[in-house]
Amino acid sequence: MDQRIINLYDEYTHKPLSRHEFLRRLAMLAGGTAAAMAILPMIEVNQAYAAITPDDDLFIERITYPGINGDMQAYVARPDKDKDKKYSAVVVMHENRGLNAHIEDVARRAAKAGYLAIAPNALSPLGGTPANEDEARAKFQELKAEDNLQNFIRVFDYLGGRKDCNGKYGCVGFCWGGAMANNLAINVPNLRAAVAFYGRQPKLEDVPKIKAALQFHYGGLDEGVNKGIPAYEEALKKANVKYEQYIYEGVNHAFHNDTAPTRYNEAAAKLAWKRTMDFFDKHIDD
Repeated sequence: MDQRIINLYDEYTHKPLSRHEFLRRLAMLAGGTAAAMAILPMIEVNQAYAAITPDDDLFIERITYPGINGDMQAYVARPDKDKDKKYSAVVVMHENRGLNAHIEDVARRAAKAGYLAIAPNALSPLGGTPANEDEARAKFQELKAEDNLQNFIRVFDYLGGRKDCNGKYGCVGFCWGGAMANNLAINVPNLRAAVAFYGRQPKLEDVPKIKAALQFHYGGLDEGVNKGIPAYEEALKKANVKYEQYIYEGVNHAFHNDTAPTRYNEAAAKLAWKRTMDFFDKHIDD
């Protein structure tokens, strides 16, 4: 796939680029409208590929907890074999499409690894995640950044009241959720570990507030996000924050998302997820 087409799709999914303009520019790169329509299914996210982790040995529920501007919806998954056990919790944070089948699948993966996984939906105050991804991305423009942050901070208050949670917390986020992982590390003092997949970096002046251990996963071709790496690293080192950083050469933004056919990279995704679970095992339950 022409990298220019992948870059165009990334622009479309992250900036206020209309579908009409996206298709017009795609046709120019592809050599015509017919070619663009043939390419489209190969580059667009398809949630049909998401349901790959069975829930046969998991406890699954959908819950709500109090947010700053209404109830927050969330998907919960944890091992079902020991109903009286208290589990360490991992908050799973979605991309800029809201909670969808892919992120629910990621939560099940964390549950399979032995964690109480909870995936809140940032679009809860706006009625939840629309089926149409263009509508979902547009709704993100209506959200206020400070409200988003407070709504995700409050998930830890909810977890503190669960009988199956032991009070030890980590988080992992992707793209929009990766940026949120960075910000939770700043704003949740008892967070033990935060993992950001291709997430934008936080305000550098806030870095000294971080108490959690951090892990970062970046795609080598992700120029937009990666330009913030050097300054963030410098601030982390200056503040003596523990962190691990991995850059996967030759792969794109969203390389972990198996519903994104042209950007998903199976080898990098599996390696990054193993590193994430190893990191949680080391820092959450130490």
